[in-house]
Amino acid sequence: MSDYQALFHDLLEAKADVWGATLTRQLADAFDTSKHGDLAKWQAVIDAIPDFQANHKRLDADAIEIGRTEDLPQQQRQSLEQQLQTLHPWRKGPYQLFGIPIDTEWRSDWKWQRLQDHIAPLSYRRVLDVGCGNGYHCWRMLGAGAKMVIGIDPMLLNVMQFQLIKKLHGTAPIYVLPLGIEDLPRDLQLFDTVFSMGVLYHRRSPIDHLLELKGCLQTGGELVLETLVIDGDLGDTLIPKDRYARMRNVWFLPSCPTLVSWLQRCGFVNVRVVDVTVTSVEEQRGTAWMRFHSLPDFLDPNNLQLTVEGLPAPKRAIVIANNP
Repeated sequence: MSDYQALFHDLLEAKADVWGATLTRQLADAFDTSKHGDLAKWQAVIDAIPDFQANHKRLDADAIEIGRTEDLPQQQRQSLEQQLQTLHPWRKGPYQLFGIPIDTEWRSDWKWQRLQDHIAPLSYRRVLDVGCGNGYHCWRMLGAGAKMVIGIDPMLLNVMQFQLIKKLHGTAPIYVLPLGIEDLPRDLQLFDTVFSMGVLYHRRSPIDHLLELKGCLQTGGELVLETLVIDGDLGDTLIPKDRYARMRNVWFLPSCPTLVSWLQRCGFVNVRVVDVTVTSVEEQRGTAWMRFHSLPDFLDPNNLQLTVEGLPAPKRAIVIANNP
């Protein structure tokens, strides 16, 4: 398990020790190898990687760069690539790790390009990324100047992928915790910026999720919300009868006017939709680093504007709002 002492120090400095008091127990429970059969194997993979010296680090590139090809002998690079593949599937990225290109399922850099010019500058901000996956966007936030970045994701494989990348990178004020937002203290009011991207439609109660996000923000803080939407007017919402794009855990897909009204009802101000983009099969697809089914398998092969269930194909909106 990673050393989180620096995080506890940062929380104490931020006067968020109320969370630090419970976090030790939460981490011990999440990293209990008796509760997850693959955890010990993943940790062994990370422990086996030498402490390489990565003199080259670029966190503002589309593919996050740590180290260069010439920094490692070919045999060590081949061994590192095998270790990275052990943590398959890789869903968020891309990365370039000592010259090894990790072509992830998602071109997560495209999403970052769509939002980066619309958000408040992240310099010296404390940032939370809810549902962060392996932390790709967390690294982009750190590269944009954030003072501290905390990502949370309940999927342990994602957390272990992040820990491997951080071991290659070295010490930095960036952490990914094996938690859901419901595990954070209510009304934490710690963060200057909170991101929730690709999460809202998985929540049975979207209003509760929006209120949880609001509770994480300081007064005047900024929410960056990205979620699936449909075309329509105020009040229009798609509630899939069973699956959506083969996913069982999709509950509510609102129209943009409906989504804006939800945020306003939760007390957010200055709510604005800054981007609406159809998800393409170039942005989400299977690769050598994610060998399971992906978006091309979830769409109607005769009409890419529909899912295999006959519902509108994925379209995503980015909405920015402020906590008054």
